[in-house]
Amino acid sequence: MRKVQIIAIISVLLFSLAVGAEDKQALEVTKKIEPLPRDLEIQLALSALPPHLRDNATVYVLNPEKGFEVARKGTNGIHTFVARTGDDAFRGSWPLTEYRDDILYPVSFDKAGTRAQMRVFFDAAEMQANGTPPGELKKIIKDRFKTGYYKAPERAGISYMLSPVLRTYANPEESDTVITL
Repeated sequence: MRKVQIIAIISVLLFSLAVGAEDKQALEVTKKIEPLPRDLEIQLALSALPPHLRDNATVYVLNPEKGFEVARKGTNGIHTFVARTGDDAFRGSWPLTEYRDDILYPVSFDKAGTRAQMRVFFDAAEMQANGTPPGELKKIIKDRFKTGYYKAPERAGISYMLSPVLRTYANPEESDTVITL
């Protein structure tokens, strides 16, 4: 049954990406990421976690007009979502010249990561929703790291990324090449 669910998620995800490619011109105009179907995004976000943590995790979905929003409040201190412009986009010297509509990587954080690292993803989504150009967004995030706006976690934490599909930058230190794993 688990294999069928994984195949279904991947199939729907690939279909969504194909449909999204057809709407690329519309996305270029708005500079907003097209949302995934809500149930798919929730399921994909939860796939980042081991099964025993899924039922009680807080799940976020992307609202292209505002940024990430809580889809389901959890109780176990784990937070999960599908990153669409990830923290890897802010490393390296290559210019971030466009918001890609094909970046999807489910990620989760425990309490330490939620307080420290998750904020970067959420700030990027909010700035993108507000129309901040990609190059400016990269500069703002990099400056925030340099000035200490984003603090290191208070302790070591756990960030699960167990999803059967991940699409992100191959080597963000050098280029904007994207790969699917």
